[in-house]
Amino acid sequence: MSKTGMDLTRFILEEERKYPQATGSLSLALNTIASACKIIASHVRMAGLVDILGKAGKTNIQGEEVQKLDELSNEILIEHLSDCGEFYALASEELDEPIFPEKGKNGKYVISFDPLDGSSNIDVNVSIGTIFSIHKKVDGTVNDFLQEGYKQIAAGYVIYGSSTMLVYSTGNGVNGFTLDPSVGMFLLSHPDMKLPEKGKIYSINEANAKKWDINGLKEYIETLKDEGYTVRYIGSMVADVHRTLIKGGIFAYPSDIKNKNGKLRLLYEASPMAFLIEQAGGKATDGKQDILKIKPTDIHQRTPVFLGSKKEIDQLMEFIN
Repeated sequence: MSKTGMDLTRFILEEERKYPQATGSLSLALNTIASACKIIASHVRMAGLVDILGKAGKTNIQGEEVQKLDELSNEILIEHLSDCGEFYALASEELDEPIFPEKGKNGKYVISFDPLDGSSNIDVNVSIGTIFSIHKKVDGTVNDFLQEGYKQIAAGYVIYGSSTMLVYSTGNGVNGFTLDPSVGMFLLSHPDMKLPEKGKIYSINEANAKKWDINGLKEYIETLKDEGYTVRYIGSMVADVHRTLIKGGIFAYPSDIKNKNGKLRLLYEASPMAFLIEQAGGKATDGKQDILKIKPTDIHQRTPVFLGSKKEIDQLMEFIN
């Protein structure tokens, strides 16, 4: 097991050495993501001191109001990911269509990302984050993004909270790195992260309970209460999932009568988070099937999400099926 305190670049290179056929492309890609997120983190820390708070005066493809810091984060990621040459195409939650960078014409990968998850919480200083998902390029079209989640080469997130952490997986477990601002490096702080088999926390917006359209969900939540569970809901997916990854329990964002297909995005949020949760020993479902087995039909597809410890997810499925 790698030692706590190892810097991210060295960790990535040591992982690469385990695969003699590796070309270094994925290592460069992951380091590029980390570099871009360091810049975003610096802007987040300054958000209350410069004019990057508030709305940008436009809406994204989802019909949501774009925040200034959200827009800036998107631009930073596009610039860095386009320039590194490892990504054939980029898909952002904020853009209608994918970008095919000139420098990436020989790239091996495509990347989907949510530049600043939880952006509605920016103005009130709640933890927010960046989520990313990497697939191999297959045919050089938009279809490269429409691959099942289990085919992800890597996935992860960066959470900008009391500290900045990068958590990622390349399919060999999950590791977390905390940014040390004194040296400007991500250092291994959470090696080989594992979900507890069960937790004591459920995370769901119960204000929407009257609108839930999944049979048995209300009864399941009442059962958790009877078993002594407490509710913790931040409203920023990256923060809620980060807590679930560390402490166990369940995070849920179900479909309802207003959002029949759910609200979270499959490519940019649900699939990468499900990948991490399953790599850490948990489970993730849309209520019917494993999220990682869903084949997307649209780059902005939405899905219900239930993810967390095995005990809670197995119990959930008994109630709703």
